Amino acid sequence: MVYRLETERLRLREWLPEDREPLAAMNADRRVMEFFPHPLSRAESDAFFDRIAAEWAESGRGLYAVERRGDGRLIGLTGLHRAAFEASFTPCIEIGWRFVAEVWGQGYATEAARAVLHDAFGRLGLPRVYSFTAAVNLRSERVMRRLGMRNLGGFDHPALPVGHLLRRHVLYAATRDTFEGRFSVRP
Repeated sequence: MVYRLETERLRLREWLPEDREPLAAMNADRRVMEFFPHPLSRAESDAFFDRIAAEWAESGRGLYAVERRGDGRLIGLTGLHRAAFEASFTPCIEIGWRFVAEVWGQGYATEAARAVLHDAFGRLGLPRVYSFTAAVNLRSERVMRRLGMRNLGGFDHPALPVGHLLRRHVLYAATRDTFEGRFSVRP
């Protein structure tokens, strides 16, 4: 079962079969996928959808579908994911987000991610949550900073070849103590 979260403007919920199409449209948008290796085909997006569902079933956490409360439109995703590629800080729990380009700059990513961190440090009792992105993805890095996450430096993502524009990543982390110092953590 997926635990739902709500914010003033957003509902973070389980994925529904009818979400496959808007998710595929978002994953195919070159603007949205600018800092990923490539936009996803419909088959790749459907496989991503299936992995999200499997992670929820296996661990009781994962990526939420994010919809606006005002109109019920699916505008993105955010949540927790187990990162298991080889790096000095993995395996770990990471927080990530992806939103349709039309809603960028409206604070939705920060609002949704803050709710996920409250849940991570409250209900789930996680001690630390990481976030990382390509070093050229300044928009996501700004979200990490607004969340009060601490910059831990950078690393070369092992899934990307040497010389690839997106290989160098920034690494941030939040702990319950540092997050609680900035934002109250609900029990």
